[in-house]
Amino acid sequence: MPKSIIIKKNGGPEVLELQDSKVGTPGPDEIKVTNHAIGLNYIDTYHRSGLYPLKLPSGIGLEAAGKIDEVGSNVTEFNKGDKIAYAALPIGAYAEQRIIPSNIAIKIPEGISYQLAATLITKGLTTNYLICKTYKLKAGETVLFHAAAGGVGQIFAQWANSIGAKVIGTVGSDEKIKVAKENGYAHVINYSKDDFVKKVMEITDNIGVPAVFDGVGKNTFKGSLACLKMKGMMVSFGNASGPLEPVNVPKDIQPKGLFLTRPSIAQYFTNRKELQAGANEVFEKVKFGKIKIKIFKEYKLKDASQAHEDLEARKLTGPAILVP
Repeated sequence: MPKSIIIKKNGGPEVLELQDSKVGTPGPDEIKVTNHAIGLNYIDTYHRSGLYPLKLPSGIGLEAAGKIDEVGSNVTEFNKGDKIAYAALPIGAYAEQRIIPSNIAIKIPEGISYQLAATLITKGLTTNYLICKTYKLKAGETVLFHAAAGGVGQIFAQWANSIGAKVIGTVGSDEKIKVAKENGYAHVINYSKDDFVKKVMEITDNIGVPAVFDGVGKNTFKGSLACLKMKGMMVSFGNASGPLEPVNVPKDIQPKGLFLTRPSIAQYFTNRKELQAGANEVFEKVKFGKIKIKIFKEYKLKDASQAHEDLEARKLTGPAILVP
């Protein structure tokens, strides 16, 4: 019987339980998939902890790549044996086998492995909407990105460089400086030791940056606002250090006429056509060498708790996956 990870209560990594699961037969608009690689993402820890509430008991995980075992009667765009990836609701990607709606599946092209696809969909699509949709980054611009050595951060700088932009990155430790520089950051600041606002202003001749991309949250939010130039855009897309405190609009936003947005994949990729188009852009960047991905670590599905511990302790300096 296939195994899957279930959470019956919110809490730390210890609440992740491996158990048998009955999969059944796909409905008319569904497909049955055997997962070959599962993406590990920080949002998974939000679901586990209860920051983003789920109806319990629940599966966990949004991203995986695998092969189709069976298709529903209404499914015409996929066939048994197709290689696909997905990164969307419903929750439950931490599983050996499962049934998903066909409209969240993305075809994997030749030359892209299951392991690579499982690290690319969430992080790649996130980078896609951040750079191409939320704030349309242009050649010659210099922007700030927090958590530069993380999975999204590594893709972000490479993508920005490919269009002629530069990125200032922040990291939480000296060992991550090398990782960030290897991925194309023009400047890297260890915000646990240095005042990143002061450094950014020095780099930009006290002008500031037109946009900040902040997936860290509580610990960097106020400083990020201070780094922005007049009419700059604050792109807050994560809470790795904890949820944001309430924003004081007259104090925080009004003085420089700033823009504040809180985007997500769900808002920019609302159907399968948009998902496939976005994923194809990501795959093309990889196939033409504009983005190079190195998987930092692989965990067995049964070791999901350890994977979450390492993720939250910032021990991962690159993408990681679970392998059923």
